[in-house]
Amino acid sequence: MTGGTGYGGPHWRRVMAALANNDARTAYARIVLGAKLPDAVAELKDHRRNRAVAALLDSGLVDRNAAGELVASESVFRDLLTQQPRRQPQEGVARFMRLGRIERYPANKAERRDLLAWIVSDAIKAGEDLTEKQVNERLLSYTDDVVLLRRYMVDFGLLERTRSGSSYSRPEET
Repeated sequence: MTGGTGYGGPHWRRVMAALANNDARTAYARIVLGAKLPDAVAELKDHRRNRAVAALLDSGLVDRNAAGELVASESVFRDLLTQQPRRQPQEGVARFMRLGRIERYPANKAERRDLLAWIVSDAIKAGEDLTEKQVNERLLSYTDDVVLLRRYMVDFGLLERTRSGSSYSRPEET
């Protein structure tokens, strides 16, 4: 890889920035298809041509071969994919969450209760009486299926509903 890739290979932001630039994207497409540099950017003025070429080189999308010609990198996208962080093994309720939202419900009932208890304590203050709409609004940040989440919370005794169903609250001990 060439300059500007001090991240152990190309950096995805540089690649995306280069591809977002119309001049660089057009030149890159032409180079991929086998055009030589003068032909790849023939219609561009010097300043725009130099910026497009610099963006391609800095991003790692193109390299210079032994003859000094620009050629499309054969490994840039593979290198970008190997840079993606592996998901770290997590413990507790974090195993079932992704970006603060429920990714999946645990099959184990004790673990499911722990997840639900954590969400209830995070979303609803003790002693607070909420309408169904208010509960749904708060639970929406954890899942799109608020009805299922609310039902689980009620079933596990973590959220109490009045007989009329008009309000919800956290029981004294959750």
